[in-house]
Amino acid sequence: MYLDNAATSYPKPEKVYEAVLHAMREVGASPGRGGYRRSLEAGRILFQAREAVAGFFSISDSSRIIFTQNATGALNLALYGTLVAGDHVVTTSMEHNSLLRPLYALRNKGVELSIITAGSDGVVSVEDIRRAVKINTRMIAVSHVSNVCGAIQPIKELAELCREVGAFFLVDAAQSAGYLPIDVENMAIDLLAVPGHKGLLGPGGTGLLYAAPHVQLKPVIQGGTGSHSTAEEQPQIMPDGFEAGTLNLSGIAGLHAGIEFIRERGLSAVFEHEHVLLNQAEQALKNIPGVTIYGPSDPSGRCSVLSFIASGVDSALLAAELDHGYDIAVRAGLHCAPLAHRTLGTLPGGTVRLSPGWSTTSEEIAFFSDAVVQCIGKIRKSA
Repeated sequence: MYLDNAATSYPKPEKVYEAVLHAMREVGASPGRGGYRRSLEAGRILFQAREAVAGFFSISDSSRIIFTQNATGALNLALYGTLVAGDHVVTTSMEHNSLLRPLYALRNKGVELSIITAGSDGVVSVEDIRRAVKINTRMIAVSHVSNVCGAIQPIKELAELCREVGAFFLVDAAQSAGYLPIDVENMAIDLLAVPGHKGLLGPGGTGLLYAAPHVQLKPVIQGGTGSHSTAEEQPQIMPDGFEAGTLNLSGIAGLHAGIEFIRERGLSAVFEHEHVLLNQAEQALKNIPGVTIYGPSDPSGRCSVLSFIASGVDSALLAAELDHGYDIAVRAGLHCAPLAHRTLGTLPGGTVRLSPGWSTTSEEIAFFSDAVVQCIGKIRKSA
């Protein structure tokens, strides 16, 4: 049983596998690298995927979408493509290392950084962020949903603050894309980083960055673009100048199919299915003596994941017992977000995190809950 969809969704819908194989077996060529039929077909696949992404996130101009290797690549491009020494960035203690580590590196290059500690439920205060804003604040960067405890951040209010102070608003949608509605223009998001392999149900090695028309990005990778080939410097046209080298066409085709699957099923139906399963798991875990669940107490303030610990039980050992004894895959540890665990009070051992997916059933959650009881009892007995 696979309950680690927050890391990578599995299984993928059948149409995703079919789209990947079609691009690899029937097309094979690279887009924008020739005038022959196969290359033109590859270009069509790429364009249609870009248009599908644009429709999904309510982006009026699909050329503002840059395909990347993953959300980490998108975040690095958003940060290195906009920030210079002397700029100030405000972020939160709930961020993943994919955002924090490039910010730490930029801090060493003269970018000022303020990290605002979230509340014990993982939700950051807009007023705390407001108080951290300076005259040179260039960006406010936050994750839409915490990958540790599922806390949903106040995106609308943070966007309003960014407009008020004239800062870019960067949103890491790693745990929200494919679950929560995201309308970049109505939500005033300037930069949106999205993985393809999580909630969007695409293959690994896919992701994207949306940059609003008023955001002037600098390329961070130079190379072949299939256009402007006589220029010695990297062209800064969108999106070609930011997609140097050969794209993962088969992965992008699969990403397109994943988005279409969500559209057919309905985003609200996908969210409701996941929400019901998380609530079922929460109610079962609450009945286990010594179990503590982290994140917002109101289920409506949480999305995608559920994190917990059992007193006297090492989280990694519990996850290993679930795997070896019951073939249940969950994530244990720090989830690449140490500051979030410091905020929640779960350092150094971290938590056990479960994240159901589109194909997870209520019966599987019931089996998982029973298995947790058995594993905790076994570990405590042997201690």
